[in-house]
Amino acid sequence: MGDAVDMLLDQWRRERPDVDPWPMGVVGRVSRLARLLDRELKEFFSAYDLEIWEFDVLATLRRSGPPYELTAGALNRAAMVTSGAITNRIDRMAARGLVERIPDSGDRRSIRVRLTERGLALVDEVLEPHVANEARLLAPLAPRDRDHLTETLRTLLASLGDTTLG
Repeated sequence: MGDAVDMLLDQWRRERPDVDPWPMGVVGRVSRLARLLDRELKEFFSAYDLEIWEFDVLATLRRSGPPYELTAGALNRAAMVTSGAITNRIDRMAARGLVERIPDSGDRRSIRVRLTERGLALVDEVLEPHVANEARLLAPLAPRDRDHLTETLRTLLASLGDTTLG
């Protein structure tokens, strides 16, 4: 069974037989898969009135452990967005009552972002169905294939320097 990328590769082989397009097969599939997964996750989170990035912030704070707070800088590094973007995200989530800003007792120039009770309850409500949804999306893979894919992606990510959350 072929996929859309196979069609693209066939076109390149026909038009430029002098170039082996094999890298396009890998990168194209990863890119297309990322877009398809993003669409599926967006639809899933919309049922909880959440954006993907909102769940990412809630989950980052939740997995940090009690008191479920981080500096805005730590959130920024985990989210891999600009400082302006994280400020905007925190503002929007604070307006929804999901997070609150707390002055950093160790650094007066800094603030900490903490889950509110509402934010904690929401992330805990969404977590199990989210994991089940991701399992559904990966169900076509046999456990052996899933483990191989995990290791292969880990190797590629590490080779590109993605070895920390910051």
